[in-house]
Amino acid sequence: MELRSFSHGYGQITYHIVLVPKYRYKIFYDKRVKKDCELVLSKICMEQGYKIHAMEIVDDHVHLFLEFRLSYSLSRVVQFLKGGISYRMFKLHPELKKRYWGGSLWSSGKFFRSVGNVTADTIQHYIKESQGKPKAESKVCRSRESGQRRLDDF
Repeated sequence: MELRSFSHGYGQITYHIVLVPKYRYKIFYDKRVKKDCELVLSKICMEQGYKIHAMEIVDDHVHLFLEFRLSYSLSRVVQFLKGGISYRMFKLHPELKKRYWGGSLWSSGKFFRSVGNVTADTIQHYIKESQGKPKAESKVCRSRESGQRRLDDF
């Protein structure tokens, strides 16, 4: 994966998202329901401008490795996914309405984790060592290079 340029930034926004049907029913055991969910998910992501890096639908939950624009919040993305999938799946499979009579296909929670090409340890090391010198040393060098003396010098 590569970094992308945004209007006022440069970076990467990718998440591992897990969506679970309400009551953790194994609705994707049915091959037709599973296939339709894949197609619906792909279409929603295409319409909204989300990029799917990986998708896996197992019997009782959906895994997505998703990238989206900086202007979208994670909550908004999950809301579009859950709402869009529910609406379209109920239209394609009216029998799901009998099981989910309240009108909600998904559980209220979500699992998410931001994903990148580096580990937390790598980032901590980069921040600590980014200047190549300890902070105190670099302040002294800068003040002497500018010709200005510090109070400590007296």
